[in-house]
Amino acid sequence: MCGIAGIIHRKGASDIGSEMTSMLQSLKHRGPDSTGFAIYGVPGKKEYVLRFKVAEQEDALKGYEIHQTIKDRRAEVDRRLKSLGVKVTKAEAATEYAFRYQIKFNGDMKKLADYVEDVESTEILSLGSGLELIKDLGDATVVSDQYSLKGFKGTHAIGHTRMATESDVDIRSAHPYWAYPYHDISVVHNGQLTNYWIMRRELERKDFRFMSNCDSELIAVYIADKMQNGIELEDAMNQSVDELDGVFTYLVATADSLGMAKDCMAAKPMVLYESDKMVVMASEEVAIRQVLPQEIDTIDPYDREVRVWRS
Repeated sequence: MCGIAGIIHRKGASDIGSEMTSMLQSLKHRGPDSTGFAIYGVPGKKEYVLRFKVAEQEDALKGYEIHQTIKDRRAEVDRRLKSLGVKVTKAEAATEYAFRYQIKFNGDMKKLADYVEDVESTEILSLGSGLELIKDLGDATVVSDQYSLKGFKGTHAIGHTRMATESDVDIRSAHPYWAYPYHDISVVHNGQLTNYWIMRRELERKDFRFMSNCDSELIAVYIADKMQNGIELEDAMNQSVDELDGVFTYLVATADSLGMAKDCMAAKPMVLYESDKMVVMASEEVAIRQVLPQEIDTIDPYDREVRVWRS
């Protein structure tokens, strides 16, 4: 079932954290297991934001021994960053097991990501100039409060409420997905891809890596592969409608864009509102009403429809 939502402001930043929290909370009934946000702030000059975790939420509840292990893992991440010449300008603990670092680095981002993720149980959630990806167990209000997202200023965001059907209830299986190690590409998805394993193996042969067995992660990697080869976002999304099998509606975000695509059957719902100032979309209109409570006209995108907006 799941619920997806997206919003983009065309004329400057807004309190994107509070807006997406309200939208996703209204979709809680579609997915109570976990909630995820991909929010795009105003990029710093030659600076990146690194979001990573060193354990799952459930691990942090197991007593003193795991608490010390978590501290040791973070210390090892710090050591590895320093050894690569990464300058950490700000380090914050979002939770005991999840961290937000602002960094400056001029080297190979894939080498950095690989080296950090080689630390036991460590996963980079996002690494980008604008993107910050946050996901955890619980509803939108719980996750937003835990990670202090209300008041986050940004231009656009996508989000997801998850009902676990074919994979575990954990952070790794939660949406959104980041296209490791490519900056600022994230995806949320409602549906199922039937050619997931065939396409995953093709991308793995190109040296892409996957952190989960969730078919939604494939879309993020697929888009990253296309864009890495010089294909524009909208063209890549149009190709995906032909090359991805199954029923799906997905949203993809980059540093300056938000896109939406539906499959040839348009079986998964999407409601959309567009004006000169902003575009808001979600699985149900109730989510749009959290941001725009006044009388508005919405549309339901057609089958095979692809749209892209820029901030």
